[in-house]
Amino acid sequence: MKNISLIIPAYKPDEKLLSTILDAKNAGFEDILIIDDGSGKEFEEVFSAVKEVSGCTLLRHNVNKGKGAALRTAFTYFLENRDSGIGVITADADGQHLTKDIVATAQKMKETGHIVLGCRDFTAPQVPPRSKFGNRCTIGVFRLFFGMKISDTQTGLRAFPKDVLSELVAIKGDRYEYETNMLFHMSRNALPFEEVTIDTVYIDDNSSSHFNPIRDSIRIYGLIIKYLFSSVAATVVDELVFFLLKQFPIVLIPMIPQTFPAAFLARVISSLVNYFINAKVVFGSKSNIKTLIKYYALAAVQICISAAV
Repeated sequence: MKNISLIIPAYKPDEKLLSTILDAKNAGFEDILIIDDGSGKEFEEVFSAVKEVSGCTLLRHNVNKGKGAALRTAFTYFLENRDSGIGVITADADGQHLTKDIVATAQKMKETGHIVLGCRDFTAPQVPPRSKFGNRCTIGVFRLFFGMKISDTQTGLRAFPKDVLSELVAIKGDRYEYETNMLFHMSRNALPFEEVTIDTVYIDDNSSSHFNPIRDSIRIYGLIIKYLFSSVAATVVDELVFFLLKQFPIVLIPMIPQTFPAAFLARVISSLVNYFINAKVVFGSKSNIKTLIKYYALAAVQICISAAV
């Protein structure tokens, strides 16, 4: 896999990390970026072995910062040090992503130039109930509210072409919510993506996972709830502004029905509300002219069509 870097964030890994690396090397990956996310001195032996593998680069956090922070560290390193690279693949360190699936995901990205998600079959009997329930819930939310048809919202096996990495580095979230934020970003910016079906592997009922069912679920679903709140708030503002503008004429031109300017201005105002709530409350980022222009470039057609209807 020339010019495609394999990224593996690792927190307190066992021997499966080294096995994953060696298998990836045998499959043709020439550049592998490992991020030690503050695992501690007791895991130094594992990472010392990693450093001995040719083609491996070890990046380190002094303290545990979370999977999202580890991925951003790797993305930034790739952008700054891999000029000839065409993209990256992210995989987990616990051996649950098979080498053949990592290769298939990389090849799909290389063929299409799109983001590629390695999606598991959650109807399989070996899937733990908590994973099955969580994925079903988030799949429903993404389809119902964001119009995004995705088969596996929790997958860590993802391929990203180089041209989207600078956008991903700017996404907020340090832990598992970062991967959900990626999906929000893909949806809001209409980034094309593909799916490849991968084997569903759970080792010892996924006991090696560092996902905290309570803490991390609150982060992930709290973000979804805030995102939905911004949409509902914008809808309420839209209806209220439209109602008020209909009562008080804006344009007194006989040839132009009053409904059109009222609807158009209502859409503009409500979309501003949606933008600033998303920027400040949902994603915790600073609003600026550049992102506002980009937002309205995507929303302009929808506003005109909606107002006209």
